[in-house]
Amino acid sequence: MKTIMLLFALWMGGSQVIKTQLHMTVRNELGNTEAGVSVTLYASEVDYEKEQNPVQSGTTDEKGVVKFKELKAQEYFVLAKKGDLNNFGGGEKIGALIANRINKVNVIIQ
Repeated sequence: MKTIMLLFALWMGGSQVIKTQLHMTVRNELGNTEAGVSVTLYASEVDYEKEQNPVQSGTTDEKGVVKFKELKAQEYFVLAKKGDLNNFGGGEKIGALIANRINKVNVIIQ
């Protein structure tokens, strides 16, 4: 019985709960990934429009991916910019994230 209890305790201690994350891939109008894109998340449309009170910011890597960790499971407004390219006019809002999951979305800049 002690062995079963010990195995259960080790199993429970070794399990991890994933915190809510967002992995975003940024692509251009041709569908190619874009490295070096500045991406900012906002919790409200007002903050997005005024570009104030960002939740988190990051820059896409060589594969066009930026990762945001420890987010709330809610909708976010996204501002993605690189030079003259941006996501204005479409794709500014992403649906509510699923809690304790790695959520994945694509954003197009043009």
